[in-house]
Amino acid sequence: MHSIFGFEGFRGPQAGVIADVMAGRDVALVMPTGAGKSLCYQIPAICRPGCGVIVSPLIALMADQVRALTLAGVRAAALNSQSADSAETIRAFRDGDLDLLYVAPERAGQESFRSLVRQAALDKGVSLVAIDEAHCVSQWGHDFRPDYRRLKALADLLPGVPRLALTATADAMTRADICEQLGIDPGRLVVAGFDRPNIRYQAEAKRDPARQLAAFVKAQGPVAGIVYCQTRAGAEQAAAGLAAAGSPSLVYHAGLSAEVRQTNQRAFQRAELGVMCATVAFGMGIDKPDIRFVSHLGLPKSIEAYYQETGRAGRDGAPAIAHLIWGPADVTLARQRIEQGDAEDARKAHELGQVQKIAAWAETLGCRRVPLLTHFGEADVAPCGNCDNCLQAPATLDMTEAARKLLSAVYRTGQMFGLAHVAKVLRGADDERVVRFGHSQLAVFGIGKELAESQWLRLGRVLEGHDALVRDSAHGGLRLGPAARPILKGEAPVAVRADDWTPASQKGERRKRRAATAEPLPAADAGLFEALRAWRRNQAEADDVPAFVILHDSSLKAIAEARPGSTAELSRVPGIGAAKLDRFGAALLEVVASS
Repeated sequence: MHSIFGFEGFRGPQAGVIADVMAGRDVALVMPTGAGKSLCYQIPAICRPGCGVIVSPLIALMADQVRALTLAGVRAAALNSQSADSAETIRAFRDGDLDLLYVAPERAGQESFRSLVRQAALDKGVSLVAIDEAHCVSQWGHDFRPDYRRLKALADLLPGVPRLALTATADAMTRADICEQLGIDPGRLVVAGFDRPNIRYQAEAKRDPARQLAAFVKAQGPVAGIVYCQTRAGAEQAAAGLAAAGSPSLVYHAGLSAEVRQTNQRAFQRAELGVMCATVAFGMGIDKPDIRFVSHLGLPKSIEAYYQETGRAGRDGAPAIAHLIWGPADVTLARQRIEQGDAEDARKAHELGQVQKIAAWAETLGCRRVPLLTHFGEADVAPCGNCDNCLQAPATLDMTEAARKLLSAVYRTGQMFGLAHVAKVLRGADDERVVRFGHSQLAVFGIGKELAESQWLRLGRVLEGHDALVRDSAHGGLRLGPAARPILKGEAPVAVRADDWTPASQKGERRKRRAATAEPLPAADAGLFEALRAWRRNQAEADDVPAFVILHDSSLKAIAEARPGSTAELSRVPGIGAAKLDRFGAALLEVVASS
């Protein structure tokens, strides 16, 4: 931990997990992004006899990990479709010249690789098998990948070799499935928590998304950030809009050529600032620690996906923002996509439920962190004081009477129709289906003309979030849920966010959010920090690696604050192990002395 990675001690459950793996025990580990999951397999792989086999889903992640480990003096290599010298890597693995071998799940499932691992285990030994992003193994996870289902067969080839499953994102159902699919005793599950206190969550209603996004990005200043868009065209349009507003950005989506994607990803990885507009195809496994914001232009498909994607912000532990611009139409489009898809009914029902949960999270009037953590099974979560709703409670409108009308209309129409149909009944619409089913003769027909159809749809989603309305998985219609009765009897009020219900023409200036910022360095230390960043930039260009592979910002700030005057003092800076001290120590001390 200290001599190679430059850290004084373990964090959270790291020590216990590493001790278990060193003793040959399997572990399934759920730990927040940035909390140090990688060390839980890297350290045992270095310390146990043989080579550790690490299954990782993205080439970019493998490349970053291998570069960082090699710079720290660890023998590491990767086998994937872009490996420069696969023959040499295979030779090194066979001869016992590697501490860690990273491999893509597609290759890990091939019989040729299994044979290679089987022979290596007999000749030189395999220290462990680690499966990163393990939520991909579960059909209930947000990023299921069939190739992951074949990984248990690989691990089963190595009796007595510990296997690790690691993820930052898994609810209770997904965690149980991970253990079952990978053959890990559920009693060996370690859940280290899900809270990322350095991330500020905030959401705003979609009105003029291009303008809203440009304003948000400009307010963040010259930092690195990701903007997630729902479509390829959306990513292109977002980048064009930011450029027109003076914030040029890169684009990443599956419609671009592999060469363009790699060029843009490389440029984003290596820059200390800049914005990437992308679909969710970008980012899983991105090991860039200094991303200061992740903005979603549209509603993510689930809370798990949202947590995973926003988790790419603030991996270094410094303040970061998770920003969402969304609207009711996002929910409608998501439902249509699911309902028109080819998945089995059970899968569709699950995905529809996930959409409803993330929509309810976006609608919430209370602390955003509480329902997020509760979703993952954490109990007794207190309001965080660091989300938009906690920092400034939203103005609300009492919609109890309208909610009672909507619930009554759902009941009177037989609890088997969707929101759009019920809204037409309430609005008294001259609609063929309304007339055909006799709903124009009901007492609730036309009693809701005070709201637009879109507002009734929005209120319906709010009531779904409160469990007052439940979507029937058999026919897709709505029925009354457990929370409906208190609302109908006037015992439970229903409030909505006033900003989201006031016509745009009546709006004043939107309140400004306080930015999540780190405590500034004193002027003298800030000058040294910038000098150290300039040195790091030059060193990264010379070594052809991203700047953070040389040293993280946190290490540079620690140097600026401590101003070490000797190698011994520099060795106490977090993140500087023996190999980096030997290679960069003299240059760093020279920068300190001359600033």
